[in-house]
Amino acid sequence: MSSAAVTVVPASRTDLVPALGVAWVGAPGASLLSVAIPVGAHVVSAEFCLIDRTGETSMETRLLLPNRHGNVIWGYLEGISVGATYGIRMTGGTADTNKLLVDPYAKALTGEVDWLRAPGAHRLGSGVDSSALMPLCVVTDPRFDWGSDAQLKRPWNETVVYEVHVKNATKLHPDVPEHLRGTYAGLANPAFVAHLQQLGVTAVELLPIHQHVDEERLAGLGLTNHWGYNTLGFLAPDHRYSASGSTGQQVTEFKGMVKLLHEAGIEVLLDVVYNHTGEGGWGGSALSLRGLNPEGWYREPDVTGCGNTLDLRQPAALKLTLDSLRYWVAECHVDGFRFDLAPAMCRTDFGFSQSSAFLAAVHADPLLSTVKLISEPWDIGVGGYQLGSFPAPWSEWNDRYRDTIRDLWCGNIHSLGEVAERMAGSSGLFAGAHRAPWASVNFVAAHDGMTTADLCAYNSKHNDANGEGNRDGTDNNRSWNCGVEGPTTDPKILALRARQRRNLLATLALSRGVPMFVAGDEVAHSQQGNNNAYCQDNEISWINWAAADWDQCRFVADAIRLRTQYPELRSSAWMNDDSSSWLAPDGTPMSPARWNDPGAVGLMLALHGPQELLVLINNGPQPAQFVVPPGNWTVALRTDDAHTEADVSGKVQLIEKSLMVLVATTPAVV
Repeated sequence: MSSAAVTVVPASRTDLVPALGVAWVGAPGASLLSVAIPVGAHVVSAEFCLIDRTGETSMETRLLLPNRHGNVIWGYLEGISVGATYGIRMTGGTADTNKLLVDPYAKALTGEVDWLRAPGAHRLGSGVDSSALMPLCVVTDPRFDWGSDAQLKRPWNETVVYEVHVKNATKLHPDVPEHLRGTYAGLANPAFVAHLQQLGVTAVELLPIHQHVDEERLAGLGLTNHWGYNTLGFLAPDHRYSASGSTGQQVTEFKGMVKLLHEAGIEVLLDVVYNHTGEGGWGGSALSLRGLNPEGWYREPDVTGCGNTLDLRQPAALKLTLDSLRYWVAECHVDGFRFDLAPAMCRTDFGFSQSSAFLAAVHADPLLSTVKLISEPWDIGVGGYQLGSFPAPWSEWNDRYRDTIRDLWCGNIHSLGEVAERMAGSSGLFAGAHRAPWASVNFVAAHDGMTTADLCAYNSKHNDANGEGNRDGTDNNRSWNCGVEGPTTDPKILALRARQRRNLLATLALSRGVPMFVAGDEVAHSQQGNNNAYCQDNEISWINWAAADWDQCRFVADAIRLRTQYPELRSSAWMNDDSSSWLAPDGTPMSPARWNDPGAVGLMLALHGPQELLVLINNGPQPAQFVVPPGNWTVALRTDDAHTEADVSGKVQLIEKSLMVLVATTPAVV
């Protein structure tokens, strides 16, 4: 299409502002587009820049948008087709017209930010035109055949979450066709979907798939922001995970992935980053928002550690966030979100507030209030740790669960009472606000930190590959290497490590609340001790299916199946004296002294209901004998030998560092 064929069409009603971004007027692909861009008061005008990079030289056609209403500049364009690529320039006033900007409402992008060819070129006032150094927005076709697809709306108490990076999941998967590995289509390939179904997970929580930008520092080191927590396009699926190309097809591929996962009974949750953008700190680069309105998007003080906290007190920033969320639900059928550094989004002038504009808007929204909402309930600002403070219907990542269960098996637990509190759903955090146990999203490992395998193989982090002298990443791993740091061939240590992995993962499956497993943990994936692999787009992060521990995978599937089979393990009600009992290894009720004894070892949880269950925990370094309640019991799960089943009664011997689940075959008396 010749750029000469594109014209600006006068608006018949200049007081009717179209939706922000680019939208088809009439049928998609009919060549008439509305374009509306949020701008700052310092801007006089804005240009829609149609850019063609298909030839030997880049061709740019600038089209002045003729209308303005408040802080929105807009117009209608005739003659543009699907797949056209564009950027935005601000003009007049104090705007820097040298900066080609990403439309914050773009549905797809192509290309990357080039930091290295002209260092500093992206900063306002640099005097350098950034057009050749920027990705381009893509005009997309929104049509997609969803058929009867809709959000699955699975109850929280039936949910088992699988946190997964799209690329890491299938990049090395031998049964996924090579051209699909590491992509949206690869994640929805029958080979990987079958793995998810056999494992028993009900929802995938995708690490950020919004189009992101790699930091300038990482580009200089030859690394990337592999995790993607550096958003550039809040409505655009990242083209780096597309097998279909980057000229808009990635949108269709993403939707196809959602549809296929839904057909398999698996929900799709997105890990989203609205607390900051990829433009860097104050004085950073003008890639999109900073060029549109330098003063209107970010707030002080910074509470994210990235230097550019998005200010959701500002109407434009709040609207962009809500419009993005609605797009992913309404147009892409996702089932919910996990919000990175969520308190940063909920701050008023006086700190975190349950009455913040963001929380109020989400709760009042008829669409967003019905999907799954998960907060990472902390940021780095004053008063930023807010675990337990998010109102219903939110669920929250529970790092106290993580730390307690790691201490139970890998460290020195200070109190068995703390273990019981976490396994019972953390009622002290959530019950007082009339929330259910599913308010707690439990995990022992996540993308940020050591894998479960590494928790059992390393005492210290090993992040040298990140280029920061092993200074990055937490030192508070609460891990135990079982006697040797890193790889070993010692069979006793290998057996202990395998049992420890099963202990951690079984405890997660058996705890009340919502269990979240991180992808690769089921097959004992190791990151070689790296607990901050955010910049490792390589074998450190990619799941090595060729080295998978399939015995462990079957064990995890058995543990999840046990949770699914018995409602007592996934109840939405809080535990009480009628529904549960906590017992010492000798079969007597736990006493206050034993609950608080830092040297106490061993614990039993009896769950009462239509089916009686007993969870036996020997977290000590020596074998221990447990006196079980009268009745006939069958071993349903054990970490010392995941495949052995037996009937037991009376006394049960557990080897050191092991767990067992018994199911009553005749009524038990507790």
